[in-house]
Amino acid sequence: MDNNKITVTRKTTESEMKVCLDFSGLASDYRSKIHTHAPFFSHMIEHIAWRSGVTISVDISLDEFFLHHVVYEDLGITMGKAAREYILRNKPNGATGYGDGVGIIDEAKATCAISFEERAYFDLVASSINLPSSTEGVDSENLSTFLEGFCQGAMCTMHLDLEKGVNGHHIWEAAFRAIGIALGRAFYLDENRRNMSSGVAGSVQFIID
Repeated sequence: MDNNKITVTRKTTESEMKVCLDFSGLASDYRSKIHTHAPFFSHMIEHIAWRSGVTISVDISLDEFFLHHVVYEDLGITMGKAAREYILRNKPNGATGYGDGVGIIDEAKATCAISFEERAYFDLVASSINLPSSTEGVDSENLSTFLEGFCQGAMCTMHLDLEKGVNGHHIWEAAFRAIGIALGRAFYLDENRRNMSSGVAGSVQFIID
């Protein structure tokens, strides 16, 4: 079992999603490994890879119906599962399990905080800006669905605040930069945190009779 390379495949009657997270460093050809069928969506995942330093490979297969909601939700769940698995496998090695980040580009700014505590929750705030309904052919609703799916798969809490921005491309670019930075910090191995959980409650256990 390789703790630094996590591959998760999720199969349903509608889709097959395969995600590989390679923590051995960002590959020089990392962009060519992201295949989502939507260039702007691939670009957003590229930002996560670039800012976190993790090579992210994505392959998607669908049945005869190309349903955008399915693509974004299922891929989010699959990528989240891979992220959670990395945290669990590397807990003995000091996986931090939490982090935050600020992403900016030109007029746009976003902040993200994330914590892997076996609690699936996603909160998106964009009250101070006029968030476009669609950017580069990708609905904002679908990008939000992807992130919500990620939190479900990762069993993590994520708060994403879109603080400033006018241009839709810049707004989402700032957001995914912030997400990448936060994840990079959550993935960081700190020898002083060996076998420690993200929260003081420790590992979650359920006893069912």
